[in-house]
Amino acid sequence: MPQYKSVLTIALVLVLLTELAVIVGIFGWGGSGKRKIRSFRGENVTLYGVGLYSDMPDEVAPQGIAQDYVTLFVGIPLLLCALIMAQKDTITAKMFLAGVLAYFVLTYMFWLNMAAYNNFFLIYVILAGLSMWDFLIVVVHISPKKAKLAAMSRMPRQTVGWFLMITAVLTASMWLKVIIPPLLHGSYPKELYHFTTLVVQGIDLAYFLPFCFVTGLLFLKKSIWGYLFSPIFLVFLSMQMLALLTKMVFMLKEGKMVELPVMVGIGIIFVIAVSLANSCLRSFNQRT
Repeated sequence: MPQYKSVLTIALVLVLLTELAVIVGIFGWGGSGKRKIRSFRGENVTLYGVGLYSDMPDEVAPQGIAQDYVTLFVGIPLLLCALIMAQKDTITAKMFLAGVLAYFVLTYMFWLNMAAYNNFFLIYVILAGLSMWDFLIVVVHISPKKAKLAAMSRMPRQTVGWFLMITAVLTASMWLKVIIPPLLHGSYPKELYHFTTLVVQGIDLAYFLPFCFVTGLLFLKKSIWGYLFSPIFLVFLSMQMLALLTKMVFMLKEGKMVELPVMVGIGIIFVIAVSLANSCLRSFNQRT
């Protein structure tokens, strides 16, 4: 990769700052415990009250801690492995690295917009910026034409294309179920807590789900852009689904209610995404 030294330098800074952020997020101290506040809508909200996420809702903070665990024990090791692989300058290695970096981009984009302001705000700004720039540097050095030419016949193109499109539609339907009924009844979604808007749902519906659907469609149509972005998105999706599953486990541990069909569905998507990511990445001739 022509810019490998730049990618490596940015990624190593990203790793160090991420380790600091997640360790403090997991083992953060201080705070007087759970407390109730009244939101500007006049609703009672219970705050977590402990550590870095003390001002987050009691149901949301454990999800942040769960994602910190995934980032620490899966995200960072995968990023380091991807950096080692990327030294070979193969299409597979670059796609894998881009997919892992995409996970960091989304994670800290959410932290910037959703995590209650805390002493690590500037760290989140840096992490969101570094991960985005590193992702862009890697992606612009993957030729979509070469990616298509390097794809072997055994690549599960049809399966991947339909899987990405169906996943996008199902996830969008789940989020719209949160938004539309309260909208029709003139009320607010319970997921708002004391936030001003639905950050996760908004970003997913505006950017990531359309990108997921269009990527799958382009892959079905044998577009060079489908060959470029489908494997990258599958790596990202695998990590994101693992994070969602871990969040649900933490919610159950905290005694919160979790919809079993949703948890099973996310588990199925995770298994399929990992399997298809592995198949796709192994279906490229190792050329730059």
